[in-house]
Amino acid sequence: MPVGFIWFDLGYTLLYNEREKLFKELLKKRGLALGEEQIEKAFHSIDKRFMREYPGLLGSSGGKFMPRYFTQLCEYLGIDYDIKSFLDQWLAAWEEKRLEWLAYPFVPDVLKALKNRGFRLGVISNWDPSAKPILKRVGILDFFEVTIISCEVGVTKPNKKIFEIALKKASVKPENCLYVGDNYYDDAVGASTVGMEYRIINRFGTFGVEELDSSILIHDVTELLPYLEKERR
Repeated sequence: MPVGFIWFDLGYTLLYNEREKLFKELLKKRGLALGEEQIEKAFHSIDKRFMREYPGLLGSSGGKFMPRYFTQLCEYLGIDYDIKSFLDQWLAAWEEKRLEWLAYPFVPDVLKALKNRGFRLGVISNWDPSAKPILKRVGILDFFEVTIISCEVGVTKPNKKIFEIALKKASVKPENCLYVGDNYYDDAVGASTVGMEYRIINRFGTFGVEELDSSILIHDVTELLPYLEKERR
């Protein structure tokens, strides 16, 4: 059955924040200069490691995972001195800056193009009560017919229940759906429990997810429409 409904994750699928920029600024204050791509790849690598090795931890409060995450990030970059004070500086800067989640610049155009081609769109995300206000602030909430947020339904991905709730709400069959996210162990594993097809976003090819079949990977959501139109032929 051809795909008619596309479900999206939020963080690093449709939304991002400028954590790498902040990290680079703090490094500079410490007299360290690292390239932007080097820092981006470091965050990406640790993200993927946590997704694989510590399921669900990234979705918890920052106080629970940040010390471990930050230590591994610094080790990856070869920063091996005074990590405790650097972490304190990072947490203070994060609180001061209050980094906002932003939509990737290409996201509104992609969502509009998908809607114009007749695809129905929805969200299934592990997030706190800020999810819908963020989507409204960045101007994309109205693209979605159904928005299922874990804190509102009391269950998180990859539990199949959150996908079943979404399917019931949208009155759609799983075989008519495609799920798009960046976390294989939450998104693909969860979607597959109800029979949904899926694609996983990985901005750096197979880097960080070498254990996965590359055929399920896409660079970002701009690749969706060409893929879906090809499938419809």
